Amino acid sequence: MESGVVYGPNHAAKTAFPDISTSKRVFDVVFSLAALTFVLPFMVLVALALVITEGGPVFFRHQRMGHAGKPFGCLKFRTMAVDADRQLEELLENDPVARAEWQTTRKLTNDPRVSCLGRFLRKSSLDELPQFLNVLRGEMSVVGPRPIVADEAHFYREYLAEYKSVRPGVTGAWQVTGRSNTTFAERVRMDVAYVRRQSFWGDIKIVFQTVRVVLTGNGAR
Repeated sequence: MESGVVYGPNHAAKTAFPDISTSKRVFDVVFSLAALTFVLPFMVLVALALVITEGGPVFFRHQRMGHAGKPFGCLKFRTMAVDADRQLEELLENDPVARAEWQTTRKLTNDPRVSCLGRFLRKSSLDELPQFLNVLRGEMSVVGPRPIVADEAHFYREYLAEYKSVRPGVTGAWQVTGRSNTTFAERVRMDVAYVRRQSFWGDIKIVFQTVRVVLTGNGAR
């Protein structure tokens, strides 16, 4: 694995992974319903702003890998141009610097596909509010590993089974520990560590840390 991910003998890959507990699911549903009730006015304002300033669809549904490897449509407010996939393909083909950054972090520091309003939505994390609907549908958890796309699975190598043993999260260790300032290899390490050490109170701690990170905008792009 990139950057030499090493675990000691007490952290060898497990043959049986933690089940998604009933208490975690109850927390997911209760928290998401409360969150959606609170943020609904903001979501309406964001939707109106997107329609007025950008046109096109309000939501973006991106295929991600869920629990047990099952694909699902991860919801976000649209922050990119409608033809973002084509623009990315052309950029990576013609810009070696951007290509190298993408291969390392799966992010671009100066992403030309992102709109002005989209940059604000990402910086404030408002673009991810629709993912609470994914939580209610049982596709995500409030806290868990960052949802990945299928072509990112190879980064996890022998740890992929551990990633797939839980639902991906709206927030998690990556979001409260550097976010876009981290490499993908560091993100993998954090995801694996979360799966192996997950607990109810650990999730609560991450939720509170997420509030702090969102308010400061640390690591957001």
